[in-house]
Amino acid sequence: MSSLSERLSQIREKEYTPTTPTKTLAQRVGSGIDEGKQADVLSELKVRLNAALLERLGPRLYSSEMEPHELESAVRETVLVLLEEESLPLTSADRTRLIQEVADDILGHGPLEPLLRDAEVTEIIVNGPHKVFVERRGRLSRTDVEFDSEEHLRRVIEKIVARVGRRVDESSPMVDARLPDGSRVNAVIPPIALDGSSLTIRKFAIDPFTADDLVAFGTFSEDVRTLLQSAVNGRLNILISGGTGSGKTTTLNVFSSFIPEDERIVTIEDAAELQLQQDHVVRLESRPMNIEGRGEISIRDLVRNALRMRPDRIIVGEVRDAAALDMLQAMNTGHDGSLTTVHANTPRDALARVETMCLMSGVDLPARSIREQIASAIHLVVQQARLRDGSRRITHITEVVGMEGDIVTTQDLFTYDYRGSEGAGGALVPTGIRPTFLDDLMSRNLPLPAIYTSATF
Repeated sequence: MSSLSERLSQIREKEYTPTTPTKTLAQRVGSGIDEGKQADVLSELKVRLNAALLERLGPRLYSSEMEPHELESAVRETVLVLLEEESLPLTSADRTRLIQEVADDILGHGPLEPLLRDAEVTEIIVNGPHKVFVERRGRLSRTDVEFDSEEHLRRVIEKIVARVGRRVDESSPMVDARLPDGSRVNAVIPPIALDGSSLTIRKFAIDPFTADDLVAFGTFSEDVRTLLQSAVNGRLNILISGGTGSGKTTTLNVFSSFIPEDERIVTIEDAAELQLQQDHVVRLESRPMNIEGRGEISIRDLVRNALRMRPDRIIVGEVRDAAALDMLQAMNTGHDGSLTTVHANTPRDALARVETMCLMSGVDLPARSIREQIASAIHLVVQQARLRDGSRRITHITEVVGMEGDIVTTQDLFTYDYRGSEGAGGALVPTGIRPTFLDDLMSRNLPLPAIYTSATF
């Protein structure tokens, strides 16, 4: 029997000239196969190719010695040989599609690979094997992408989570993970997902967005950018608040880019998503319990440990539990300039939610004591929202002023004016209130928005 390389050479030398290149597979195979069964024929063929490819290449598919482009070339060439051995008449388009789909299954994420390569797609939502939706420019739409079966979808999910040391099975049917580029992944499988496995991928841009990009998108104005950049450089503690998909992590990434290069930064996340550009960064990631119910390392554990790592700044990707109390204590004990995000609809709700999460810590503290911690730790709340047209905007920049009685007092510095067509005519406008931290920023010779430097202010 000839070797694989010899067989491949024979295929390349042989001129493939189908007699009816424009006909579909069903038309060319004949034997009663109608157009409706064409997809089934191709699907069955793809299953056979996958199995044969695994048998022929074996350990080479997982060898660390092969470069990615070498492995991809080997896979494509082997699929070409296997297709020839099938002796099934295929159009050029069918052959090309099969080779690409098999390569995506083996090397990538199956049917999702074209969507992951599409720069316009910002989110991929899979509701079972036959319903795949994408978000483009803030709008959701259904695609014609499908998985072969529930088992096919499960294989893709398991491949994704295994790469970051996570697991998903009936005993642990929910998982947070990430792709190699940092894109956020959440998966839910039966028995808690009743209509088949669900997969949500929040894609990250290949090149992280910058402050210039957010100004161009209209997320905030040039004046707001100046204020926020000076606030970060002036070591104010900032809480970024917003709903799901409002752009909190993107904004946190941009804020982190304002941090000077000579400061030590420790980032703490459930799944590592932040894309900091500084050199002196330590990235920590939480870990779920193992199959024996042990080994869990929570965000709270990481915040506590970060305090022993001599950080200049602590950045928590998202506070969602009792770690809020440890974060407040870090902000109040010399780690000024820390940043974090929280899910909430308004700045006032964000502070209330932080208080609630502190109460979840099990520490018996009176409500006033927790509010005093909040009032002294957090300086700014930046509220972000996704508008109905899909655009993402900062809607409030709110300063935490202090306490009046038992109430945390705040004042809005900028608010979003919704007049005009939403997302187009709206704008973030100053309220005319002077920030209490303004003198501190001026003493550091940090730039300020023109509205705060005018003689009439």
